[in-house]
Amino acid sequence: MEFDIVTPTTKSELLKAIKTNKNNFRFGAGYTDLILELKKKNVLNVTVINLAQLNDKKFNSIERNLKFIRIGALVTASSIVNDKFIEKNFPVLQQAANNLASAQIRQVATIGGNICTASPSGDIACALVALKAKCELLSSTGKTRTVSILEFFLGPRKTAMKKDEILSSVLISLNEKNINIHSGFIKVGTRRSMECSVVSLAYHIQSDKKNLITNVGIAIGSVAPTIRFAENACGFLIGKKASSLARGEKEEFAEKVLKYASPISDIRATAWYRKEALFNICKSILEN
Repeated sequence: MEFDIVTPTTKSELLKAIKTNKNNFRFGAGYTDLILELKKKNVLNVTVINLAQLNDKKFNSIERNLKFIRIGALVTASSIVNDKFIEKNFPVLQQAANNLASAQIRQVATIGGNICTASPSGDIACALVALKAKCELLSSTGKTRTVSILEFFLGPRKTAMKKDEILSSVLISLNEKNINIHSGFIKVGTRRSMECSVVSLAYHIQSDKKNLITNVGIAIGSVAPTIRFAENACGFLIGKKASSLARGEKEEFAEKVLKYASPISDIRATAWYRKEALFNICKSILEN
């Protein structure tokens, strides 16, 4: 394994590094995935653009205005877990970050790394899909474009980023005013910790003061080539009273989510088990 390392400290240095290396580079921040990948593939003659020292507010901070919250791509999972605004307003994201690996890894693993790895079992990525987040992509020319995270994942390890682009931050729209939030992240694995999920479910449900559901985000992980947003299942809940759903309605909702799943059997679980687990946890989120 041989590679050079470039460590930009400013945005201009970052853009120069991207231009200079002409697509023959990889980004590194927390390195929780990259080191393993470089060892596995025995990559030669590639430059690692080390982002650990990058001093840019858009990459490093959590900000909010009247419309959305912006989370920089270099913000760590631990920072998300400890952010009180996220914990209160977006429990699904806080719980997903808290489910990521171990406390030690959460100190260095970044939200950008979890997204750009484009794994169908990405915990934080699954929560962001449920929240219908948007990705801000910065090109080597300095221009920024925004892509819905629903369109960002093209396949396993494949994203909509161009070769000269980097994810700078993600945007999450703030919740509607005067609403109740039912939000969370459920992960089923073969062990209690340090495990990729066998199946995961991220949900963010908003209800008005009459308990009528007004906005829904449901995402599923580890049951398809990419994280899936269960659009029809979300639409099914709109206008319904969350506290008075009949058993048949809960099962119908679970069946609608299941239509977005196309699981495989592997060393961690069978396709049958993944479907059964997903069906049951889908029903469970409507029990409360």
